[in-house]
Amino acid sequence: MIEITPDTTVLWSWGPINLNLTILFTWVVMAVITVAAWLATRNLKFHPPLSRWQNIFEAVVTVMRNHIRDILGPRINRFLPFIGTLFLFISFSNLLLVLPVYRAPTGSLSTTLALALCVFLAVPYYSVEEVGVKGYLKHFIEPSPLMLPMHIITEVTRTLTLAIRLFGNIMSESMIAAALLAVVPFVLPVAMKAFGLLIGQIQAYIFAVLSAVYIASASGEGEIRQERHTSKGE
Repeated sequence: MIEITPDTTVLWSWGPINLNLTILFTWVVMAVITVAAWLATRNLKFHPPLSRWQNIFEAVVTVMRNHIRDILGPRINRFLPFIGTLFLFISFSNLLLVLPVYRAPTGSLSTTLALALCVFLAVPYYSVEEVGVKGYLKHFIEPSPLMLPMHIITEVTRTLTLAIRLFGNIMSESMIAAALLAVVPFVLPVAMKAFGLLIGQIQAYIFAVLSAVYIASASGEGEIRQERHTSKGE
């Protein structure tokens, strides 16, 4: 029987408290990221030769900065810790699928919904910090107060879309690989697993980029950048 989500496997229970595979492997992912960060930063150097771990992490951070800068502008350092953490957690969660007994926490709707809720809360936080409470609330009634219901629906639906997209892609890939393993030789499931790892990284990238887009649209970063480009053109 194929399990749709790791939530269904409960390892330990005490009253209303349950320890399932989703929670366990979430802790595993957090531990892996913590150890990797420690290895990368324990002997930081500003000049070559740099350690292998520092080189890898600096490359990852550089890639994230370059891809998000076009969305959030030159003040990427203000947003990078949040968006970078989302990307790294989802990325590591999906990369560890190479382990035989591992189940990705991102294959659980509770995990993807929690990540989407983080973005949902980050949008007003960064927006209020940038344009104030009045400025943030004002965008709900632009260009007309009649748009208020539509803006509210958009805020809710895009949060659900973030959660369901990530959950659906990871869950479906796991189910397809498990089904193929049961009916065909070993080679095809291995190829599917490799393809699934690629899809997992693409999903991490999409989640991070969409989070940046949502923050930029609400905080006014998009308009600010457009005005800057316009003024330069003039």
